[in-house]
Amino acid sequence: MKSSVLGPEAAGSPFWNRRTETMPRAQLDALHLQRLQALAHHAYDHTAFYRRKFDAAGIKPSDIHSLDDWKRKVPLTDKSEFIQLQQERPPYGDTLALPPEFVAHHCETSGTTGIPLAIPYSMLDTVRYGESWVYGFWGLGIRPSDTMYFAFSWGNFAGFWSAYWGARRLGCRVISGGGLDTKGHIQAIQRMKPTVLISTPTFALRIAAVAAEMGVDLSQSSIKYTYHAGEPGPTALPGMREQIEKAWGAKAGELLGIAEVDAMAPGCPLGDGVHVNEMNVFSWSLDPDTNRETAPGEMGENIVSGYANTAQPLLNYRTHDIVRRRDSCACGRTWVKFEGAVLGRTDFMVTVRGTNVYQTAVENILSQIEGVSMHYELVLTHSDGNDAMTVRFEPEPSMAPEQWPRIAADASDRIHKALHVRLEVVPVAPQSLPRFELKTKRIVDQRPKELRRALDR
Repeated sequence: MKSSVLGPEAAGSPFWNRRTETMPRAQLDALHLQRLQALAHHAYDHTAFYRRKFDAAGIKPSDIHSLDDWKRKVPLTDKSEFIQLQQERPPYGDTLALPPEFVAHHCETSGTTGIPLAIPYSMLDTVRYGESWVYGFWGLGIRPSDTMYFAFSWGNFAGFWSAYWGARRLGCRVISGGGLDTKGHIQAIQRMKPTVLISTPTFALRIAAVAAEMGVDLSQSSIKYTYHAGEPGPTALPGMREQIEKAWGAKAGELLGIAEVDAMAPGCPLGDGVHVNEMNVFSWSLDPDTNRETAPGEMGENIVSGYANTAQPLLNYRTHDIVRRRDSCACGRTWVKFEGAVLGRTDFMVTVRGTNVYQTAVENILSQIEGVSMHYELVLTHSDGNDAMTVRFEPEPSMAPEQWPRIAADASDRIHKALHVRLEVVPVAPQSLPRFELKTKRIVDQRPKELRRALDR
């Protein structure tokens, strides 16, 4: 159904599903408990992996009577466990909870930091996964009459396949840019006149930069909205949102997803964080050092259990994402909110002279400094028993080389003021750092292998 035949009240509503997005907390929690109990039985009854986990912990699904029971009794799981089992018995190990003939789509994580995780989806899984995107699309203002352009190579990576499922669920027209180079994307957008760009945030800026070199002003194009995932974007980095919206003359949005779990947290319409889709995910946070639950307003590691993946269930799954949870939001949604999306990673953290430094904290500062482009990397080294982080960045092309030291000094000073640690900041020549169409790799870990932690995505 196209928006042209939607009633004014429906078309103008900020909610895709007002009933679920504004459900009182008591009702949400009661629904979570019912679904978690069913999920535990499904996983225990159909996978040897979860039977071993539950039996080793000395519990049965019938022992779960409250959300506290879920958090305290159900064992934590980690991506490394699934990858190991999949390597031993490809493609899915003994974690598949449906007969193989029910697997309708095979995807994988991006594998940018190691061995990709294989992800099976049933047909129902793809529909529910797609709907998670729709909450964010709708909240930003995208409607069924819009046309989405996917600046994405259609491989096995789950991220933007699920965005495609979302476009189908909403009813938008889809244009695939698969196989085109950056100039090809620009020409396709000029020719086909889509209204929505779907890409990683850094690739949106890359397209705009190449367009400027071609003499094309994308702020005057047909694009009205840009929507992003795969790396920190507009809700996590206000400076990036400003750059994208200026370059494209469009409104920028973002979704926080975990390929193997769900497109789990569509962006808040206020632009300052994301809301967990509590129809598809139960989420809580713990202190990664003590494994104790953290309170709202405190930073902790996000632990999720997903209802959208019935083929390979994930229970009390460690995301390694550091988040700050809030239980209310001025937008009217009652779903849990993560301020600034992901604030860091348990495995992206280094301790520099006694100070914990997270990747996203540095990125947020860099995005606000005039003269610093969105092309930078954080180089990790280790000497004399201490980790060190060096920031290497490309200045904006408009900045003359004699201005680069001033920009670097400004960045170093701001990082020192905000994070209470001084990092070396080094300018490098424009176009010297690698470009990526999918996830941009920001971390360059040059520490000895034994000092590195495996990055999950």
